[in-house]
Amino acid sequence: MAKLDQVGEYMKCPIPANEISRLQAVYAYDILDTLPEVDFDTITRIASMALKVPAAVIGLMDSDRLWFKSQLGLGVTELDRQIAFCAHAIMAPNELLVVENMLEDERFQNNPLVTQAPNLRFYAGAPLINVQGYALGTIAVADTVPRRFTPQEGEILKDFSKLVVSTLEHRSKASQYQKLALTDQLTGLPNRSNFERTLDLQIAHSSRTGDPFSLFYMDLNQFKMVNDTYGHAAGDEVLARVAQAMLSQLRAGDMLARLGGDEFGMIVRGSAEETSQPLMNRISEVVAKPIMLSNGKQVSIGISIGNVAYSELTGSLDKIMAQADKALYQNKRG
Repeated sequence: MAKLDQVGEYMKCPIPANEISRLQAVYAYDILDTLPEVDFDTITRIASMALKVPAAVIGLMDSDRLWFKSQLGLGVTELDRQIAFCAHAIMAPNELLVVENMLEDERFQNNPLVTQAPNLRFYAGAPLINVQGYALGTIAVADTVPRRFTPQEGEILKDFSKLVVSTLEHRSKASQYQKLALTDQLTGLPNRSNFERTLDLQIAHSSRTGDPFSLFYMDLNQFKMVNDTYGHAAGDEVLARVAQAMLSQLRAGDMLARLGGDEFGMIVRGSAEETSQPLMNRISEVVAKPIMLSNGKQVSIGISIGNVAYSELTGSLDKIMAQADKALYQNKRG
């Protein structure tokens, strides 16, 4: 990656007036530093062939770098923003940036990408404009020799930019749908489907490695009374508040999920002797704290917890879940 100290004083990277909002738009796609994907690599490959150039990239402009979601012919994954031609291209979102000979353009003739390998001479970039009108980055093509760029080729590059944006939008929506399918909308916690899938993976991992973990089942005490007395909106508020309180007691790598109604589940990694009882004590304490509702009413609830430590004897997903459920039932009976 070319460094800023190679740039010199000839170029000050332009910054769009809407830079903060533009960056928020880029980050909303949750795509920076992700692995290569076939859809984007296909676009760069076809763009390279269609426009008869050796290099093609799809770049997203971060605060201090141009990161390539896909690149062909450059051999790098990102560039310092100060030397990225894309930094200039996004300044005019509705136009192409075409430089037919870098050595004849004072903005770029001393750029390290021109004076050093890969010794670029030609560049054409089309901004990636999303539906809100923000320039996310560019799709660009480049060559090591000067060349003419026809209006027809410009239209082709614009079409590729629209295809990239469409692919970004499709990817974002697919990710959102997947998240919705795995998330409890009230609490923001993983849902039952997500929990059982993670538990299945944890069982497979522990059976292979011997790494210990414990499964916890929990449900709230006096929750029905809150619903009956103050209504379902109050009950929903209690569930959301309790979920966050319990979540605050977990370590990174542990999992808390809402299984349905007032039932929750936890997967806690590590030795049960070291983690189970202290964790159950902490959760019981935070849940028992009075909750001041938004309607001004104060409610108090409790929690019942059942847990089972994984071992070869607990066996399959169904068996360990049944054992945790039995432990919860026994706890509730006192």
